[in-house]
Amino acid sequence: MSGYFSALAAVQTLAELAAEDRRLVLVAQDFGPLRGFTERFPDRHIDVGISEENLVGVAAGLAHAGKLPFVLGMAPFVSMRGFEQIRDDCAYNRNNVKFLVPFAGLEAGPWGATHHAIEDIALLRSIPGLTLLSPADPNESLKAVRAAAVTDGPVYIRLGFLAPIDGYDAAFRVGEIVTLRDGADAAILATGSCVRTALAAHDALAARGVAVRVLNVHTLKPLDRGAVERAARDTGRLVTVEEHFVDGGLGGAVAEVLAELGAGRLRRVGVRDRFCTEVAPYPELLRIHGIDAAGVEAAVMELVA
Repeated sequence: MSGYFSALAAVQTLAELAAEDRRLVLVAQDFGPLRGFTERFPDRHIDVGISEENLVGVAAGLAHAGKLPFVLGMAPFVSMRGFEQIRDDCAYNRNNVKFLVPFAGLEAGPWGATHHAIEDIALLRSIPGLTLLSPADPNESLKAVRAAAVTDGPVYIRLGFLAPIDGYDAAFRVGEIVTLRDGADAAILATGSCVRTALAAHDALAARGVAVRVLNVHTLKPLDRGAVERAARDTGRLVTVEEHFVDGGLGGAVAEVLAELGAGRLRRVGVRDRFCTEVAPYPELLRIHGIDAAGVEAAVMELVA
């Protein structure tokens, strides 16, 4: 399911929450009427058009007045154009704004490099007091929305191309990594859409006699340092996987933990230090940049060889 359709499904959850909490309002970036919410709560759906700085500012003002605003906007534009407002109006002033942002990562590939959201983790995890969520499948994205509604302070929910993970229905606890597979040879730490990729790599590696732990890092900030440290001590070899630049994202966050711990070797799977200028279908972009199951498998084999 594309991030856009994941966001529309999340809007249904917002409607359920809005029926329970009259403070909840939806502030959107030119998405038009949103089925399931607009017809039920027309006076609580505010569309400000394509104006991301204003989008965040309006939401911050509503939060300051006691409302519970959820912002719906495209990840590359909300995170970059609205960064100052997220930092100052929301985080610095402790305004309780929640961000629901589809088109994270490389999903908008055919639209070109300007529509990629591959710096947002690096930007937003630098902001004090902001919670950064990156659910792994559509069901978990709905749990993330509910968790965001009761989390104090600004929360950013990153929605990429999310497909269901068979049999996965773990409890969602902010700041707690979920172990999906266990193994002692290496650990794969993946976030968002890359969790399914990590599971596919796990199966391929198992066929080669390599047992890897697969961790779903659905909360990028605050990061579950304990789970990262345990993986480093137990396996000694870590691979991070993300639709993001390897610098500053999940790979950067894990590298910081390992540097302070003084243990573990690391390979980072993600976009290297260049713009993704290829205009190609989404799966092809993942293959080009090595963010597919084969790329993850190769990164693990480099460590265990």
